[in-house]
Amino acid sequence: MTVTLKIEKSVYGGDGLGRLGDGRVAFVPGAYAGETVKAEIVEQKKRFVKTRLVNIEEPIPERLSETGPTVPGMVYADVAYSAEIRFKQDQLENFLWKVAHTVLPLEVVPAVAPTTYRNKVVYHTERQHGKWVLGYREEPDHRVVDVTQDPLACPAINAALPAIRSAVFTLLTQGARAVRQSAKAADNVTIRHTARDGVKWWLGEPPANLELCEQTAGLKFAVSADGFYQVNPQMADRLVAAVRDEYASGIDTAPHVLDLSMSDPIRLVGIESGRAAVACAKKNAAALGIPANFFCERVGGSLTRIKAGVHHTVIVDPPRGGLEPNVAPWLARLTAPRILYVSCDPATLTRDLAVLTRTYDIARVKLFDLFPRTARFETLVVLQKKS
Repeated sequence: MTVTLKIEKSVYGGDGLGRLGDGRVAFVPGAYAGETVKAEIVEQKKRFVKTRLVNIEEPIPERLSETGPTVPGMVYADVAYSAEIRFKQDQLENFLWKVAHTVLPLEVVPAVAPTTYRNKVVYHTERQHGKWVLGYREEPDHRVVDVTQDPLACPAINAALPAIRSAVFTLLTQGARAVRQSAKAADNVTIRHTARDGVKWWLGEPPANLELCEQTAGLKFAVSADGFYQVNPQMADRLVAAVRDEYASGIDTAPHVLDLSMSDPIRLVGIESGRAAVACAKKNAAALGIPANFFCERVGGSLTRIKAGVHHTVIVDPPRGGLEPNVAPWLARLTAPRILYVSCDPATLTRDLAVLTRTYDIARVKLFDLFPRTARFETLVVLQKKS
C-alpha cells in the first residue's frame, strides 16, 4: 500500500516522521522534515508503520541534487550540512523538553569537516555470489555493503584501504585451511590511524599488548588497541576543551574531579570497567604528572567506596546505554555542586536527567556533532546543585 505523507520532523536515527489518516505515525527512511513524499508501507504495528520511500513529491531546498559516495549509516548524505545540524538540534531540544518542559538554551558546535574524519573503522566480511566483500553491515538485513573507499574515514585509512582489502581477501581464500577458517570466523576487520603510529589494522582480536598513541588537547595518551577513544580527533578536541573550561570555571569551589581525566585537577579518581583502559589511564596519569587513582570496576558496583562531596566536580561519560540503574539516584543524592554529563545517546541522557534534575538544575547544554552525516552526536550537559 502506497501513501502520500507530509514529513513533520526528522527523528533521532534519521527517519522522517509523518502521519497516516488514522493517526498512526509513519517512519520514512530517506525523507526529511518539510518534504512531501510517497511511501510504501512495509510493516504495520498498532501505533506506527514502517515504510519504504517511493518518490519525493516536494523536496526541501536543502536536498542535494547530487551526492558523493555513501556507506550504510550516512542518513544525512542527501541534504546540505546546515539542514543536518538543524535536524539534530531539533531532536535534542525535543528530548530535553521531556525533562525540562521548556525550551532550554542550546549551543551547537558543528563539525570541523562533515566527511573524512574517522580515524577508526570496523568492517565486516561476507561471501556474496561467489566472491568476498568487505564493508559495513546495512540495516535491516545486516547484508555487508562492499566499501572500496570510505567517505567517512580519514585520508590515511582510505589510502591504505586497497592494500588492506587485498590482504584480507588473501587470508580468506589462500593458504592453509586452518588460516582460512580462522579468518572467516574472525569476521570483523578493525583499522585505526594515529599521527605517531600511522595505519594499523587487524582481523578479529587485536595483537596482544598493542598500544596506540592518541592525541587530544595537545596531550598524548597511550590507548590499548581494543580500547575506546573518540574517532573524530578534531571534534574530540573541542568536546574536551568544553569540559575543561566548565571544570576551570568552578575550580575554586570544586577542584577535585571524580571520573574523567583532566590536565590539572588537585585530585582525580577514575572508575572504568575495562582492565586495559585502566592500565593505560594509570600510565597516562603518571606520564602527565597527575595525582590520580583508577579502579577497574563497574561504576554501579563501586558506589559504596566512592566519596564525592561539596568540593567535587563529577564528570560522567557513560556508554550508549547511559548510567547504570543505581548510579543516577546516587548522583542525585550527592552534595557535589556540579555534574558534567557527556552523552552519546539523547534517549538515555533524557532518562538519566529525569532523575538528576530532582536535585540539580540544567545550567547549560551543548551539542557536538562528532559524527556528521550519521544519526549520532554528543551532548554536554552542565548540572548545578539546586539551592
